[in-house]
Amino acid sequence: MNRNPFRYFKTSPEIIQLGVMMYVRFPLSLRNVEDLLHERGIDICHESVRFWVDRFGTYFAHQIRKRRSESMRRSPQWQWHLDEVFVKIRGQRHYLWRAVDHEGEVLESYVTKKRDKAAALKFLKKAMKRYGNPHVVVTDRCPSYRAAMKVIGNEARQETGRHLNNRAENSHLPFRRRERAMSRFRRMRSLQKFVSIHSSVHNHFNHQRNINRRARFKTMRDAALREWRDLLVA
Repeated sequence: MNRNPFRYFKTSPEIIQLGVMMYVRFPLSLRNVEDLLHERGIDICHESVRFWVDRFGTYFAHQIRKRRSESMRRSPQWQWHLDEVFVKIRGQRHYLWRAVDHEGEVLESYVTKKRDKAAALKFLKKAMKRYGNPHVVVTDRCPSYRAAMKVIGNEARQETGRHLNNRAENSHLPFRRRERAMSRFRRMRSLQKFVSIHSSVHNHFNHQRNINRRARFKTMRDAALREWRDLLVA
């Protein structure tokens, strides 16, 4: 029997879910979310939003990731794009490794202090354990990728090129906008936790409106919102 994760909270689960979605999905500060909920007649403190995201963000992200990973594991993985983002934490450079599929969906995010073979190998094993082995892996010219792929045994599937990895470069933009709204991060643990939540929520609501007709986009957006609300039932 699954226990209700909201059983000790006086605030309704629907309000908590709305606050988490607004903060993670859009580049808003905690006080922005507080003001927007106040306009809807919901009086809360911005620290409540912080606590909700920290407590329930991983819960919602896990539910989304579980559904999507099961469906993606059944279908063949055609092409992945791998890239790393430089993130400063307390003045020190860290590396956010990210795997993106051919449609721009973020598959995996992993934070490390180094940009070496060991970090790339751990990142690749983590992504392939959940989604399988892709037919093509597009990377930049960082030598850590080839060294790690030689260990795994799929170095023949690697492709590099000047503009081949634009899919991964463009997928960094939503995270960068969110990073600026949060005034950066202070710990590796908080960065790893948030990027896992953000990637799952972004994948759920991202429908590439630039390539879909308006009617189809509205249908997909309504379906995503219904699935999001159904997470409370799950």
